Amino acid sequence: MTCGEAIGAYALRSIGMGLRALPKGDDITLCEQVVLIGSGLIWNLYFALLALAFGFFIATGLALMKASDNAWVRRPAAGFVFIMRGSPLFIQFFFAYAVLVALPKIEGSLALGAFELEWTTRWFTKAWLGALIVLVLNTSAYSAEIFYGALRAVPHGDVEAAKAYGLSPVARFRRIIWPTLLRLAWPAYTNEAIFLFHATTLVFFSSFPTWRQSGDALYYANYFSEKTYNPFLSYPIAAGWFVFMTLVLIMVFGTANAYLNRHMAPGTRQKLRYRPQMIR
Repeated sequence: MTCGEAIGAYALRSIGMGLRALPKGDDITLCEQVVLIGSGLIWNLYFALLALAFGFFIATGLALMKASDNAWVRRPAAGFVFIMRGSPLFIQFFFAYAVLVALPKIEGSLALGAFELEWTTRWFTKAWLGALIVLVLNTSAYSAEIFYGALRAVPHGDVEAAKAYGLSPVARFRRIIWPTLLRLAWPAYTNEAIFLFHATTLVFFSSFPTWRQSGDALYYANYFSEKTYNPFLSYPIAAGWFVFMTLVLIMVFGTANAYLNRHMAPGTRQKLRYRPQMIR
């Protein structure tokens, strides 16, 4: 199979489109490995992007709760952050799966005008939803701690000036506190986003089954490693895809960082520095 044929047959296999039969035996080519592992990366991007999208807003709420003077609001948020940051993500996957499997099997439907949405609790035990929930909760805790630190670092003088100007609490948060918080937290949040993207590989080792047996990048890397008996080719290909997407992620977050610091003098702007967390 040529590279063009491999792209046409396997580029979207991980989402159920294209040739279903995987290459076997001595006929496995380098192009097929690159294409299929890249196809599996779609699921890693799915987990990372949705977890970041939902986790961003949850983390903001948790950071505000931790900063509250009300102990009934502050302590639950601080407890959640401590538990999620204090336990390994791998164990969180297994614990969540055990809990979600124990849910009663309930099915239903919801009429939305001309459309009808069917739902079932069995979805929670699938990787596309159950594993996503775990990643959302995990990144929410880590991001909340980052946002909480940035919230405490917001210059007090800026807030007092906003009060003297007559801004309401909502206006102060929206126009003063929130932009400053993001600007201060963004470099650290970028590292969290990169780590979360890499952590999506743990879904392969978790108990959550894949959808249609079409897994992520590590699923295909492991498949080719077993079929070719050469892990020194398939796993470096997967690593290469992750390095490439990490560079894309850094560029996207770097653009956002430049936008957040657009009002500052060039010499005082914060620059993104990738600092991988070797132990977490």
